Amino acid sequence: MDIAPAEDSGQLTFRDAADADVPALVTLIESAYRGDSSRAGWTTEADILQGQRTDPDGVREVVEASGSRLLVVERDGVLIACCQLEHRGDAAYFGMFAVRPELQGAGLGKVIIAEAERTVRKSWGVTEMHMTVISVREELIAWYERRGYRRTGKLSPFPYGDDRFGIPQRDDLTFELLIKDLV
Repeated sequence: MDIAPAEDSGQLTFRDAADADVPALVTLIESAYRGDSSRAGWTTEADILQGQRTDPDGVREVVEASGSRLLVVERDGVLIACCQLEHRGDAAYFGMFAVRPELQGAGLGKVIIAEAERTVRKSWGVTEMHMTVISVREELIAWYERRGYRRTGKLSPFPYGDDRFGIPQRDDLTFELLIKDLV
């Protein structure tokens, strides 16, 4: 599907990821959240988590899981963003959202999340989108609130001790559930 770009030249193309995309997707996700490259954008978690954000096995699981899609976003054939969509009954889960750091802040995120919401309504007929965000990420949560998501106050623990999710730099990390009605 092609839609007009947020800003910049070239059309955005949305498609489901394939196994061949896994290495590039891991690189994209890592660059958006961890290490010095992530500091070029505003979604960095580098100050609260070190180590990896994901790995090839984790991305491949999302690509291959039934009831799950990893949406790839390209501009002029170049991978620039992705997001996970998972069917969970009357809701869809939105995760693994990454935009190349140097392209963040230009309106792409708004376009991508709107397309993700349209996709899950059309594909699965869901009435809600759910996501979890690290609760100390106030700026990111505020961005989602401006897109219509609401904080629920429902917290789940961060997986301390499981380096597959990163190495926490603080001891107060939890995930908060955010929900948006899609009707």
